[in-house]
Amino acid sequence: MAALSETDPCSFSQPKVCAVTNIHLALTVDFSTRVLSGYVLIEATKKAEHATLLVLDCKDITIHKVTDERSGQDLKFCLGTAVDPFGSKLEITLPPVTGKSVSVKIEYETSPQCSALQWLTPEQTAGKRQPYLFSQCQAIHARSLVPCQDTPAVKSPYTAEIIAPKDIVILMSAIRQGCEDIPGDCTKKVHKFEQKVPIPTYLIAIVGGDLEYRDIGPRSKVWSEKEMVDKAAYEFAETENMLKTAESLMGPYVWGQYDLLVLPPSFPFGGMENPCLTFVTPTLLAGDRSLADVVAHEITHSWTGNLVTNNSPDHFWLNEGHTTFLERKVTARLHSGEKFRQFMALDGWKDLKDAVETIGPKHDHTKLVLDLRGVDPDDAFSTVPYEKGFALLFYLETLLGGPDVFEKFLRAYIENFKLQSIDSNQWKDFLFSYFKDKISILETVDWNTWFYGVGMPPVKPQYDTSLADICHQLGDRWSAASDGDLSAFSPTDLSNLSSVQVRQFLNHLLQQPPLSVAKLEKMEELYQLMKVQNSEVHFRWLRLCIRGEWSQAIAPALKFVSDQGRMKFVRPLYREMYQWEVARPAAVENFKKQRPTMHNTTASLVAKDLHLK
Repeated sequence: MAALSETDPCSFSQPKVCAVTNIHLALTVDFSTRVLSGYVLIEATKKAEHATLLVLDCKDITIHKVTDERSGQDLKFCLGTAVDPFGSKLEITLPPVTGKSVSVKIEYETSPQCSALQWLTPEQTAGKRQPYLFSQCQAIHARSLVPCQDTPAVKSPYTAEIIAPKDIVILMSAIRQGCEDIPGDCTKKVHKFEQKVPIPTYLIAIVGGDLEYRDIGPRSKVWSEKEMVDKAAYEFAETENMLKTAESLMGPYVWGQYDLLVLPPSFPFGGMENPCLTFVTPTLLAGDRSLADVVAHEITHSWTGNLVTNNSPDHFWLNEGHTTFLERKVTARLHSGEKFRQFMALDGWKDLKDAVETIGPKHDHTKLVLDLRGVDPDDAFSTVPYEKGFALLFYLETLLGGPDVFEKFLRAYIENFKLQSIDSNQWKDFLFSYFKDKISILETVDWNTWFYGVGMPPVKPQYDTSLADICHQLGDRWSAASDGDLSAFSPTDLSNLSSVQVRQFLNHLLQQPPLSVAKLEKMEELYQLMKVQNSEVHFRWLRLCIRGEWSQAIAPALKFVSDQGRMKFVRPLYREMYQWEVARPAAVENFKKQRPTMHNTTASLVAKDLHLK
């Protein structure tokens, strides 16, 4: 096996020897072959005095030619043997130039099996008029889109010129610089983009389809197919308020434009924080803005993740723990204050507990700081870095003086490390230097267990439970009730609960022994949860029904995992159905039928959940 980087266990690149400093993409989109072809122009700087190689990551890419951009001279290159899932090491022999700067042009094309790209036929879209293309480069899929140093330790600006059919709108994680006709070719157009702020390669993003937009703020548009665009504009109308609130906490928004793109249902995540163009799942379109707070999470990534970045997937919690922590501060300011923040924290603690139990309390992937040597980061993806990271930050906030004090630290942290990529030890060192008058307090923290201990955190923060108590009390009543006497319950039980509280009610029941079929039938009769449009509520209700082995829930559960591909929903439901022998055959058959239309990452992970190859 080719050696992986010393600093990033998931990358072959050697940025300490020669580091990429700028990327220019010139690609043509071909929907018929499902291939991007053209070239990438890479500027790099020698970090070691006698550097002779530029080492890049590459996966399922055909390299046609490599040249020195300045002289036009052909350059020798060696593409190593592929190592699953990391791809191959691409070694380019540098030209004998004076100075430290080099410029290399790589002519290449992607594979139809490119793991970063999802290609949809017109029939798979809402409008059924045009084909559709979208990317997902996190965690290590950028290398299948472009030869690059595919590690978050390396950041660079990028520009792009993308040629596509004239009826296709192209967007990228960059500022649009216009769209032009191609002389002599009336069938295509070229779209130009520029991202001036240095970013890691996992934040390079591209989408192409039959897209329209609506303005939702002075610096924001929402894009989607026209069938969803007005609904999306309503759903995300508070985007500018979220941006302003985030700025009040973390400083100026440096990216210029903040657009949203509602993707087709196969998108595997709730959102993806691509700069200038956040991708979101259509499962957020609840019709009442009750799920729009996911946008607050992606907005917050503009600072924690995109501006200050973890330097390898091992330290992913630096992105997601901080973002979850700050997201809840943003939503608390926009909604019902500190009690709401702590209520959401308690909900997250239950999600963390569920994730730890699912992964296994002694599994290495429940650690905050991971060791991903030889491991696909997608396999390690879970709620743990989000909620365990949040719990650590909340715990520190209570120890060090409360929200006002800790928010000043977070702003200083962002200012100190902006445009950089760091690890957990650098973060900890800065924490200690900032709170140098409170070293004795910080030394009481069990850092080794927080960072490297498996299972739940060593300390459970003390959250305000006032908004959660009513949810738990209702759940406890259902758990304790006799199947023969459920007359004490009524449709009004949920009348005064917000959708987030209904989620908490269902989450609480998911922590208890499965409910009987009689109780599930009565609950559906009273609460009509199968008809709820809020996907977070609907998902938890389906899990509860499958756990209780209510046969009437199998068909709705199969429909839910088929109608959308969000991994947060799809994987747990498939796992629940697999555990129930009655539902298992239908789940496996359904997956095999749906697999060709699913996102690559989702399909591969669900196959493992169902113990299929």
